[in-house]
Amino acid sequence: MHETVLIATDGSEEVERAVNYAIDLAEAFDAEVHALYVVETQATYILTVGLSDEDMEEYKEYGEEVVTDVVERAKDRGLEGRGIVRKGGIAEEIVEYAEGNDIGTIIMGQQGRGATVDKYIGSTAEKVMRKTDVPVTAIGPKNE
Repeated sequence: MHETVLIATDGSEEVERAVNYAIDLAEAFDAEVHALYVVETQATYILTVGLSDEDMEEYKEYGEEVVTDVVERAKDRGLEGRGIVRKGGIAEEIVEYAEGNDIGTIIMGQQGRGATVDKYIGSTAEKVMRKTDVPVTAIGPKNE
């Protein structure tokens, strides 16, 4: 069913449940784990936040640490793993990677901020779901 599981992560605590779920799912199906971190480079985002080249490099290095951690956790469970850091629009990069690498399912965290469906799913997860035929599971933060 799922030969390859893509974990889209930003390294935040809110996404930790999704990472754990994805590794559990991969273990259940003996699937390969791909951990993806996207450094946001869309012009509107950069202009709003004001990121320098140095800032972008720091985000890239942080992303490498994040995906390395996920891959090591997968390998500790006997799974094959690969860490990927890409630059671009987050949803677009997730979809492009998934469709270009024969991904069986995409697992992502969600933090609903908007007023409609993305209030319940998360705007990035919602965009990914709309742009791909690859199954997407959005895992919310644990209710306290």
